Amino acid sequence: MKINVKDLDINYIQYGKGKDIILLHGWGQNIEMMKPLGDCFSESHRITILDLPGFGESSEPPLPWTIDDYELFLEEFIERLKIKKPIVIGHSFGGRLAIRYCARNSIEKMVLFGSPCIRIQESLSLTVRVLKGLKKLPGMNNFGEFMKKYIGSRDYKAASPIMRQTLVEVVNEDLSKYAREIEEPTLLIWGENDTESPVQEAKELEKIMVDAALIILPGTHYAYLENLPRVVSILNNFF
Repeated sequence: MKINVKDLDINYIQYGKGKDIILLHGWGQNIEMMKPLGDCFSESHRITILDLPGFGESSEPPLPWTIDDYELFLEEFIERLKIKKPIVIGHSFGGRLAIRYCARNSIEKMVLFGSPCIRIQESLSLTVRVLKGLKKLPGMNNFGEFMKKYIGSRDYKAASPIMRQTLVEVVNEDLSKYAREIEEPTLLIWGENDTESPVQEAKELEKIMVDAALIILPGTHYAYLENLPRVVSILNNFF
């Protein structure tokens, strides 16, 4: 199905009956990454999954967006579909968006999978330090884009120019202050070998939230899919 929100054509699916669950995918992903989980709850809940702007079959924003732009978009999307107090589930970037949305809106519960939101300063590698130093030298004003392509993440390299800048905007903000504002029950499910969002970040997130519990599972950044039957059992008890 398609709906126009913020002058963007948004692709989404909605199925099942009962309390609302909305699932938010990670960066560079789409509906299909969240559907295996949604399918497991469609007999007891109404499931809504969307391709976030810039991904899947949804339109790309005309200009780079911030996490605030995505949050305002999500508010309008949910309002347009007449969804009230949903259970919000987010993976990775979708979890960052969930935190921003849930800090401002009434929800039932929140679930985060491998969602980096607390910035923990890491020491820079020698290569990165050298490249950053070169950028400061005379005549190297155009070196920035080359540097980003060279040392950037896989997500950055794969994105369009607008989405590259969007990625820079959405990952740089520490969302701790918003996480602290969420009072509804929150479940954090992390893979013990997640290198995109290390478990230490999840432990720090659990500490600062009002009502959060952390479950660490075997697996990587996609532990929610790698342990799908176990995750479904956990969520059935949580819901």
